[in-house]
Amino acid sequence: MNTHRSLLAALLTVVTLGATMATSFAGDPPAAAPTTKDAAKPELIYSETADANSDIAAALVRAKRNNTRVLLQWGANWCGWCKWFHASCKTDSSLARELRYEYEVVLIDVGQFDKHQDLTTKYGVDLKKNGVPFLTVLAADGSVVINQESSSLEKPADASPKGHDVAKVLAFFKANQAPALNANDVLAAAVASAKSQDKLVFLHFGAPWCGWCHRLEDWMAKPEIAAIFAKAFVDVKIDTDRMSNGEEVLKTHSQGKNGGIPWCEILDGQGTALVNSNASSGNIGFPAQPEEIAWFVQMLTKSNARISAEDIAVLQASLTPPAKTK
Repeated sequence: MNTHRSLLAALLTVVTLGATMATSFAGDPPAAAPTTKDAAKPELIYSETADANSDIAAALVRAKRNNTRVLLQWGANWCGWCKWFHASCKTDSSLARELRYEYEVVLIDVGQFDKHQDLTTKYGVDLKKNGVPFLTVLAADGSVVINQESSSLEKPADASPKGHDVAKVLAFFKANQAPALNANDVLAAAVASAKSQDKLVFLHFGAPWCGWCHRLEDWMAKPEIAAIFAKAFVDVKIDTDRMSNGEEVLKTHSQGKNGGIPWCEILDGQGTALVNSNASSGNIGFPAQPEEIAWFVQMLTKSNARISAEDIAVLQASLTPPAKTK
């Protein structure tokens, strides 16, 4: 059932736009009469100006950092089935959670099957044969895990309403997600690496649902911040939800007094704890307030991390919000 996803369907749709039709292409969503506002501003799920190469590169960086995989969702704004698939991924709680936990999603606009042909060639994708939506899963090193047409993920042809089978889509996502890591092994590897490099370990705990954890990780990933951290630390993240024993490692290191996540600790090359993010008032999490920033600076100095005063000042300034203008 490729007529609703083919270029021919897209062209016919353009030709017949605005005309009254007794029938529609098989599988196309029923079109409601557009309001003036809807007609002027159609829903654009796929950015038609995005640099897909840059988006994929950024997603691969995140995937390597988080032990996730990259999901390339090829499609177009003229494609009703693409919109259905995207809507299912957003509104179905099981699909939304799986994508949030296990994938870095990149939406790629294929135009009239004439855009990003360098990428389709690179990843071995034949969109003219398979139609859209089409899925490509990449490992964190950029290699293709699987290319998947979406017809086999649809509901039966006589189903009403039409769309994709959530159970099939979820099974596909789960079958191709990255293998889970063991938190004890991850931490042990970081400690060994720190010892061999005569550095300290900057240990932080997070989870996919934790907004403050993402804020900490995004800050640490900024090139100018990462460069300073790399001078003194081996950075290691323990995901309390996705890693086996993650929650247990957090409880052990915080002695059950973490006050939530993100929670951080600096260890030496033997794995001995030197200082953590528990200030006198409790866990500072991501240091956003003046007293939290001050404790974070104390963590760096108390641990005797090999970071210059100038670099500490850079870190402190990057955390300090600009003064409000009157």
